[in-house]
Amino acid sequence: MVRPSRIVRVTVVRSGADREALLAAVASAHHIDSAAVRAGRVCPHCGSTEHGRPWATVEGRPIPVSLARTPAREAGGAGTTAIAVVAGAERSDAVGIDLERVDRVAAAPLDAFTLTELARLRDDRDRTAAWAVKEAVLKRDGRGLRVDPAAVEVDLARVTARFARREHPVTVHWLAPDTVLAVAAGGLPVAVDGRVDSGTGGRPDDGVSGSAG
Repeated sequence: MVRPSRIVRVTVVRSGADREALLAAVASAHHIDSAAVRAGRVCPHCGSTEHGRPWATVEGRPIPVSLARTPAREAGGAGTTAIAVVAGAERSDAVGIDLERVDRVAAAPLDAFTLTELARLRDDRDRTAAWAVKEAVLKRDGRGLRVDPAAVEVDLARVTARFARREHPVTVHWLAPDTVLAVAAGGLPVAVDGRVDSGTGGRPDDGVSGSAG
């Protein structure tokens, strides 16, 4: 198998059969048949394969993946799932993503922002993007929300997050006016359903804020 160039490929689908969608996303990112992919979930705490972090392998080689969902806007409707796959990954690569809707974040009693962040965040869209970045960074770290989200300080203007004494480049992509996707992948380029971010950064209302760094 020829290893593709290093890039994070994000596929956005209607929520449903997550495992099948993950298999298809990994196969598409690597230009192979889905039969060559193994994927599933595993909980690092209880060992269950019914929930927990997603994983995938191709020919026995681990592939960095991450998955996020947001529920349907209306009762009985379908939610949205985003799946990130690092194509051409090196051993040290890791990825975390989050998908959030403005109305859900605005209604949540979040106590996750530092005073510096609160001074920067202009409105509910900014707060939603910043919360999504925090979750993406913590998913990439591997511990998720077992870590206090306030430990991740987000700077949307610079498209970075400060965590564990390091600055992490991130990507912020608005799928719709009320739905934001955040990707933390160490500065790798990100393609969302084929559209590659420019890497120029920007404010979240620009539509896409690319990886900085």
